[in-house]
Amino acid sequence: MNKNVHELAMQRIGILFNEFDNLYVSFSGGKDSGVMLNLCIQYIRENNLKRKIGVFYMDYEVQYDETVKYVDRVLQTNPDILEVYHVCVPFKVTTCTSMHQIYWRPWDDECKEFWVRDMPAESYQKANFPFYSPAMWDYDFYIQFAQWYHFLKNANKTCCLVGIRTQESVHRWRTIYGNKRHRMYHGLKWTRRLSKDIYNAYVIYDWLTTDIWTANGRFGWDYNRLYDLYYQAGVPLEKQRVASPFLLAAQESLRLYRAIDPDMWGKMVSRVNGINFTALYGHTNAVAQKKIKLPPEHTWESYMHFLLSTLPEKTRENYLHKLAVSINFWRTRGGCLSEETIEKLRASGIRMEVLDRSNYNTSKRPVRMDYFDDIDVPEFRDLPTFKRICMCILRNDHQCKYMGFALTKKEMEARKKVISLYEMLKT
Repeated sequence: MNKNVHELAMQRIGILFNEFDNLYVSFSGGKDSGVMLNLCIQYIRENNLKRKIGVFYMDYEVQYDETVKYVDRVLQTNPDILEVYHVCVPFKVTTCTSMHQIYWRPWDDECKEFWVRDMPAESYQKANFPFYSPAMWDYDFYIQFAQWYHFLKNANKTCCLVGIRTQESVHRWRTIYGNKRHRMYHGLKWTRRLSKDIYNAYVIYDWLTTDIWTANGRFGWDYNRLYDLYYQAGVPLEKQRVASPFLLAAQESLRLYRAIDPDMWGKMVSRVNGINFTALYGHTNAVAQKKIKLPPEHTWESYMHFLLSTLPEKTRENYLHKLAVSINFWRTRGGCLSEETIEKLRASGIRMEVLDRSNYNTSKRPVRMDYFDDIDVPEFRDLPTFKRICMCILRNDHQCKYMGFALTKKEMEARKKVISLYEMLKT
């Protein structure tokens, strides 16, 4: 008999509780991580387990008031089975609201007079984590916390349960279905190894948004009432997300803070550069959210150089470095494209060199080419065009995530340095 998504999730949680002596949930205050935590609580209660589960909450300081209230409610319930790690640390967080400010720091001591709220009294702060470094990004902290927690508990095997679903994005779909079998735990496709004996598990990866709300209604679980306000504000169901308000994905909805939480909005505008501008224009073609138009007498390449000339030197050099790396990649290694895309490029007269096969495990073939101006095909986001660079600049996408860029060599070296430092501290 086929099982529904709830039954499958409970089955996966059962596997984790049997296999791992140390478990914790990565909780964000959103609908997915909320359901993930409630599933674990349900499993522990129904099976009368005499063990606790950790709850890891990275507090980004600036949040809707309803999110703060929901998090407080959740972290104060079930004290007999939840071990809470409410983290307030000034790690670096990407911001796409300003051309001048690439990142900001929640709970930054130097900006204490501008904090939007008081730091929670029982929170874990930077002094609690020997691995913390001012150079650390939020995603670095996430990885290092897993190792810190693993050694803190003197665990044999640690697993972090993460509430992500493949319906949300292609990136999340790849997390589950990417060909990384060597990093799975015993071949379970919904697991990924972070480091030795430490794994992530995505037990609700196959849930739909409707499944999330069905579970909340069926079991009477508490949820973030912000989603009710989103609904009243006319935000489509699939776009209702709880995240740091200054990320690229939040540009279009930043303006909602003014209507939904005006008190918080009044505090935010002095906290991070460019918030008011992004709220006004973040949903328009001023930041390339709608259809972007090329100014008269410009090519996309010349428009790119014009945009770069308006930026601060450090910001401009960041984009130029990423562009140089990308140009070299497409000229020497080539990007993997489908046969259909290759034929469209040929029909458009794009000069390129198509190789026989790639070192990657894919049926697509690597194609070497130079950057070109633009092309009107559905596969636009896979191709090296100057228009895409222009879109990154207009969106203040400093990491060029729209271009699909991974961490740079410098960023990878910084991450390795942090990991090495922690390795020395724990020995």
